[in-house]
Amino acid sequence: MRRPLLLACVMLTGCAAYRPQPIVPMQLARHFEDRTLASAELRAYLARQSGHDIDPWPLPHWNREMLTLAAYYYSPALDIARAQWGTAKAGIDVAGAIPNPVLQLPFQYATPNPGPGAPWIAGPALDIPIETAHKRGYRIDQASHLSEAARLALGNETWKVRAQVRDALILLYAAQQRAAFLSRKVEAQQQVVAMVTKRRSVGENSGPDVDAAVLASSQAQADLAAAYSAQQDARAQLATAIGMPVAALSAVQLDLDAFGTALPAPPASDAQREAVFHRADLLASLAEYAAAESALQIEVAKQYPDIHLGPGYTYDTGTNKIGFGLAGITLPVFDQNQGGVAQAEAKRKEAAARTAALQDTMLNDLDHALAHYRASLDAVLLSAAHLATALKQLDSQSASFAAGTTDRLMFTQARADYQASEIAHLDAVVVAQQAAGRLEDAMQHPLAVETINAPVTQQEIPR
Repeated sequence: MRRPLLLACVMLTGCAAYRPQPIVPMQLARHFEDRTLASAELRAYLARQSGHDIDPWPLPHWNREMLTLAAYYYSPALDIARAQWGTAKAGIDVAGAIPNPVLQLPFQYATPNPGPGAPWIAGPALDIPIETAHKRGYRIDQASHLSEAARLALGNETWKVRAQVRDALILLYAAQQRAAFLSRKVEAQQQVVAMVTKRRSVGENSGPDVDAAVLASSQAQADLAAAYSAQQDARAQLATAIGMPVAALSAVQLDLDAFGTALPAPPASDAQREAVFHRADLLASLAEYAAAESALQIEVAKQYPDIHLGPGYTYDTGTNKIGFGLAGITLPVFDQNQGGVAQAEAKRKEAAARTAALQDTMLNDLDHALAHYRASLDAVLLSAAHLATALKQLDSQSASFAAGTTDRLMFTQARADYQASEIAHLDAVVVAQQAAGRLEDAMQHPLAVETINAPVTQQEIPR
């Protein structure tokens, strides 16, 4: 009795043990609320990604690059993608596992007893499977391709997070600049209202003039309130993209000056090359096609039967018997796995069609994004020329006012009109920045050279 127990203990020594990891919603909520841009763990992560120490800390100003890295650190979407990649990598170990032998323990009682010994027929036997036709290798290839597809899916999700941070910052930049322009416009419009109201009291202006000035002032104040609301919305969108509470960004100073300038559009050939070589979703689709090919190889290999060795020992009513036979070989007489092969071929064809369709869509989106960005750059140039003309007119009004040929009311109204030209130019710049973002998304490559390294390993972000 001791020997079977000892054998069982030896066989179970390498078994994995179950360790429960319950999820407590309140702990998750506290973990989320504790996230901040001043944590020591985030600082260490930024230092690893940037290649130098982050000093001073906390950062006095956060630019687009650092906020993107913070999003890589905190983003729950990337946590999911990393976990999915870990699952796919574990599939390689499963695919490479060698089939275990099967222990058989037959037991019979013979009556009447035909032999000279005890009336028992008993003894251990093994069923040792041996895979043929390189099936295990094909399974490993398939799992490896699926793991690569999951890794590239992580890269694709990383780009989405980067784009979400960029879009939120563009909206925040637009709202802040618009609020600054509108606050000056509101001030000028209020001065206009005060002057026309005073002139009406002495009979120099009519009622409609005052009403028009009041209406313009009210509209400017409403626009300013909308700009302040847009700032709050953009900060909330930025916090969501990073994966942290909105309150954690309330005291953070953001450096958004880079969004005031637009980069030149790349040549169409360069943009297409960047898209083909950098689009993670296209590369992932190619990896899935390679996995479909490996799956077809597996189905073809299944036409060749596996071998089952059956060595064993039997005590047969006093006779000792040692077996060396084959436990069984499947004979491909009625079914040569034609159905499995046909299905695998169909799935490979489907994967090929999906990859071709994705590339067609990608190239069309790229052409549209490039054309839109070039048009938006032309619009920025026209807007800048219009703004320069408006500035000259304002300077002329200022000189006339200083010389006494223009009254204060006309000069103040000219100031308010110039703010409208600044807002129009801001709108053109924001449209160009958004078009640049769409072009970057189509290529999955930044227009500018940036030092942002996307985390691609599960160990990249300690928790």
